[in-house]
Amino acid sequence: MPARRTLLLREEERQELEYLRAHAPQPYLRERAAALLLIASGVPPAVVARERLLVPRHPETVYIWLNRWEAEGFDGLPIRDGRGRKPAFSP
Repeated sequence: MPARRTLLLREEERQELEYLRAHAPQPYLRERAAALLLIASGVPPAVVARERLLVPRHPETVYIWLNRWEAEGFDGLPIRDGRGRKPAFSP
């Protein structure tokens, strides 16, 4: 059985994530910050995805957020450029 994924945060990181969870202008940033804080408090990522978020997510989605956090830190939280539907007509 694979080991359960956890997240260790420094105090500065925890405070910044708590600030983002409460004050980020984009709702998706607030959701990702909340998910990471729950994982850091000991809740398994799959449980966070299914039960602890406002909108249930696929567990793989939360694991992607966790992987990006571990690789890039705060720079991995925003949605990357080029994601989403492309415009049908050029402006």
